[in-house]
Amino acid sequence: MRSSKGVAAGLAALSLLLALPAAAAGNGADQAEKIRRLDIMLMVTGLRCRTTADNFQSDYGRFTKAHLGTLNAASDSLKADLSRRFGAAGANRALDRLSTQMANQYGQGHPWLNCGQLKQVARSLADMRGSAPLVEAADALLERGPQRLAWLRK
Repeated sequence: MRSSKGVAAGLAALSLLLALPAAAAGNGADQAEKIRRLDIMLMVTGLRCRTTADNFQSDYGRFTKAHLGTLNAASDSLKADLSRRFGAAGANRALDRLSTQMANQYGQGHPWLNCGQLKQVARSLADMRGSAPLVEAADALLERGPQRLAWLRK
């Protein structure tokens, strides 16, 4: 079970992380996949958390509304990359398969964030603009794991 001290430290570190200027590295398809993965993670975990005290469906709704253009552009970019690799017909199947894999990965929740922390993430991201903070958040929340947040606490 997570301690309240650990939760508070995680949230404080996440706030610091999201305040940092994003160093968006990688190509467009890589960034598009990160943004798509972040969106799916928030959607799936939001559904999972909706019956808890930390229901963040409204925060996720604000996030999608605030970033609709970026989320759609990421999806379009990802689909265009898959079309180049698999052809038009194969791209739809590949995108569906990739989206399903992403959703399944978070079906049992986030590996190290609880519903309260995810609520804070969705709320913070809803207030940000542009794709760079989304790519940086995806790196920290989906790729690097809690070690990245621990580094920021120092």
